Amino acid sequence: MSAPSVSTHAGPLSYEQAGVRYELIDPLKVAAQRAAAGTAGHLAGHGFAEIAASRGESAYVVDVGPFHLASIVECLGSKVLVADAMKALTGRCHYAAIAQDTIAMAINDLVTVGATPLVVQAYWAAGGSEWFEDHERAEALVAGWKAACDHCKVAWGGGETPALAGIVEAGRIDLAAACTGIVNPKERLSLGEKLGPGDAIVLLASSGIHANGLSLARKLAERLPHGYLTDVAPGLGYGEALLAPTILYAPVTEALWAAGIRVHYAANITGHGWRKLLRHPGAFTYRVHTVPPVPPVLEFIAREAGHDASEAYGTLNMGAGFALFMPAAQAAEAVRVAGRCGVAAWVAGAVEVGPKRLIVEPLGLQFDADALALR
Repeated sequence: MSAPSVSTHAGPLSYEQAGVRYELIDPLKVAAQRAAAGTAGHLAGHGFAEIAASRGESAYVVDVGPFHLASIVECLGSKVLVADAMKALTGRCHYAAIAQDTIAMAINDLVTVGATPLVVQAYWAAGGSEWFEDHERAEALVAGWKAACDHCKVAWGGGETPALAGIVEAGRIDLAAACTGIVNPKERLSLGEKLGPGDAIVLLASSGIHANGLSLARKLAERLPHGYLTDVAPGLGYGEALLAPTILYAPVTEALWAAGIRVHYAANITGHGWRKLLRHPGAFTYRVHTVPPVPPVLEFIAREAGHDASEAYGTLNMGAGFALFMPAAQAAEAVRVAGRCGVAAWVAGAVEVGPKRLIVEPLGLQFDADALALR
């Protein structure tokens, strides 16, 4: 049962009003990708070569001979501000969960290319040395970081903990993670070269907002009568719901490979919401016939921000945190494998011949090719 509406009738709240404008951010990403591509030749001097198709994907892949190496760096973003606000309101520390969120941002991107995560590095940039005086918070960050590494069977190699007074706001911390992985055997690489009509779309459940859309979620809190303490469902407060840690999908992708399931392509559903299902550069129609249940916090955000289905699903994960594209004959088993890993999954749709677009039939939604410009 969802919570009753608590809208203050301040009008719809868009992601742009919350300070995030992808039409300004994405062109810089594209320009950076094009400049970076010009550096690929340096690898030849070491006897290696890039996998060019990995440019524009969630992780960069290098052919080093007997196997591929994949790498990624990701920052957490503003979810720490929710954790800090909830500590002030309730006295409860959420930094163990925040650590998992940070690692998930990197690892969940890395595994989209078929990589097994090997090493994670930490970047914890505080607004001053005094941030580390809160021993409960610092210890929770360390413990949560190690627990997430253990869950994914990845080594924590080290990191950097600068105190950046004047760059990072006093009392705050900017968290990021870098991850290196191995694609071995090489045939495990999943950059979409085998994706084609007839493939099934399998969606893996999210735990809530994960770590994307927090700028919108924080802005919305300012409108709510009780802020982060507003109930989104009976017994579930808004702030607590926002801080549910991001699911780590590496155990699922590892289990799928071990079970003989061959993923043709994968997408981490983060910023841009379900538009990420259009990430593959090819021209295919993606038809979704089954939509996962929406977590209460995302249903609440969409309702209270005045979002229609198009804006909600084009911004937030709406219950689907990760998408897998695979042979239809293996999709049902993939759902069972994910379930054994503790992650709900659905055979949600199929890849078809047609123009590049995403059709979400139960919601009457369509996103065309121009809805996602990441290359």
